Amino acid sequence: MKTFCGRANPATGALDWVEESEEYDYHQEIARSCYADMLHDHDRNEKYYRGIRAAVSRVKARGERVIVLDIGTGTGLLSMMAVTAGADYCYAVEVFQPMADAALRIIAKNGFSDKIKIINKHSTDVTVGPDGDMQTRANVLITELFDTELIGEGALPSYEHAHLNLVQEGCEAVPHRARVYAQLVESEQLWSWARLQPVDVDGRRLLPPPTVGRCAGAHSVCDIQLSQVPPDRFTPLGPRCTMFSVDFSKPVSSAPQSHSSSFRAQSSGQAQVVLSWWDIDMDPGGTIVCSMAPSWTYPDPCSSPWRDHWMQSVYFLPVERKVEEGEELSLTVSHDDYSLWYSLLPVSQGPVSEGPPCRPCCVCQAHLVWTRPRFGELNDRQRTQSYVNALHRVVKAESVCLGVSDGSLLPVFAHMLGAKKVFSLESTGMCKQVIEQVLDANSMRGGVQVLQIRPDQLSSADLAGEQISVLLGEPYFSTGLLPWHSLFFWYCRTSLARLLAPDATVLPRSATLHVVAVEFRDLWRIRAPCGTCEGFDVGPMDEMVQKSLDFHESREAEPHPLWEYPCRALTQSKAVMTFDFLQCVPAQPISCMGSLPLTRRGRCHGVALWMEYQLNDDITVSMGLTKPISDEGVCEWSLHRKQGVFFFRSPWDGSGDEGASVSYTFTFEPSIGDIKMDFTVNSAN
Repeated sequence: MKTFCGRANPATGALDWVEESEEYDYHQEIARSCYADMLHDHDRNEKYYRGIRAAVSRVKARGERVIVLDIGTGTGLLSMMAVTAGADYCYAVEVFQPMADAALRIIAKNGFSDKIKIINKHSTDVTVGPDGDMQTRANVLITELFDTELIGEGALPSYEHAHLNLVQEGCEAVPHRARVYAQLVESEQLWSWARLQPVDVDGRRLLPPPTVGRCAGAHSVCDIQLSQVPPDRFTPLGPRCTMFSVDFSKPVSSAPQSHSSSFRAQSSGQAQVVLSWWDIDMDPGGTIVCSMAPSWTYPDPCSSPWRDHWMQSVYFLPVERKVEEGEELSLTVSHDDYSLWYSLLPVSQGPVSEGPPCRPCCVCQAHLVWTRPRFGELNDRQRTQSYVNALHRVVKAESVCLGVSDGSLLPVFAHMLGAKKVFSLESTGMCKQVIEQVLDANSMRGGVQVLQIRPDQLSSADLAGEQISVLLGEPYFSTGLLPWHSLFFWYCRTSLARLLAPDATVLPRSATLHVVAVEFRDLWRIRAPCGTCEGFDVGPMDEMVQKSLDFHESREAEPHPLWEYPCRALTQSKAVMTFDFLQCVPAQPISCMGSLPLTRRGRCHGVALWMEYQLNDDITVSMGLTKPISDEGVCEWSLHRKQGVFFFRSPWDGSGDEGASVSYTFTFEPSIGDIKMDFTVNSAN
């Protein structure tokens, strides 16, 4: 039996329905689950283990049998910890069938099958009684139901149900409680991800639409590795506040709630952003604490544990407002059963309405068209200036320009620079409306004709009989995941060849794929096998993940924002393929091969890949490295685009191997618009 999967086609920009094996979704879910990251998190594991031992001891001290309910057991690790600590029996609940199957094998391999029962259900479907999934209610509740936002995986409804139906009153809980922290800050970098800023173009200012400026924005959390946002990139306007706590040993409510914290502004500035994280106490006394705080809150930042399964959160206030040092403010966090949001008021104003403030919701459509990194890209002044400088050289009074990108401002820039006519192709109605809002806000409605037409369907009549003299692209397409998916611009250029003037300018004129072999500081953990974890053999999980990677993904790169994941270059960066946009897409595949000599010692985990665009003879825009690699191999990456990462199946330690290299082969397949690749590390010995 086959299944159909929607997949963006880089050659057409459209969503194709591709026939895959019926096991495709199963393997895709496992391959990208990053379970290894959690098992490599020694700080998390060790503190859970200490909390479990303490909870089991407290129940035994009361003379009771220890019956454990472990919700979201995953590999069964926490249940095995509980039995080892002395629990009499564990009910381990896991709704994801592949993990439940793996947990069964892991528990059997470690000799705990007689003490642990795997229940492959959602915890809210678990029954208790002689014929139920559990024979009796548990007196120890162990859970790992948390995400970056704490409650985003449905922790509150699960706890609420468990206390009503599955555990005894007064049960021990591990973790025992959680606390959510927040800090109000001003940050040009972070705020640039939420609002379109004015843009200077050749002495004129392009203003954002008022509807975008007033919009509360997207409601979803922005989860990032906040440790990679240095403290000099934001100004604290208030102290770090404890916003609320949840005691998991008592009945929990999933009803919407709000909690406020009042404080005096410690400096003047623009209140824009709330930084938020949480911690958990594994014991009632709060002596075993697992914290998600960013590294810069630690006395020694290097001592902070790294994790990707739990990061930190950035929330954008619905409205930016000026605050004065010493002003009394009230920061409010609201939540439903799955998400949080923040609001800010002067203390003097008091609550404006009964009940929690409304959750932010985009009404301008721009936050549905532009992702947060895309907002940052549009607000990048240096990048904008590079495009404006390049446009200056090609846009003339007689130019007829056509822009091909999603939600791009380049056609607007071309109009501002004096082009005779400007057209812009947009892939969706929302993109078209957002660009029209920009034009209306700047009294330019007639300056750019925005068309919602596929490039291959565009006709001379749509262009009023004009020939295109300048074809523009950033290129950016919302369907792109990997760097080379933007080669859709090349396909657009090819389908538009019939409408181009003989001497037409194409900007960018070419794209180049770059690679560098790297040693990751931490990101390698998401792909590294675990073997044993806290003394327990979790090999069956490693085997399951590798089988799923082999099914489809082990020979593919995956997208990651590398500015969040520090790495060190072990080779020089190298341009390996160039795509000439002045020519049409070739009919035959393009292949290349070569090698990257390892010039620095280290543990090579894989390669990073990105695109660079040659706008004209001397202006290049990089979607990857933003500065030359330092002598020590330090890399600085673009904040706006994800780079590709190809992980080696096993890292290669070249610390003592002079003359080693990484060999590569690349093949660009025009029929699918994708790049196939492979790498081999060659030892000099």
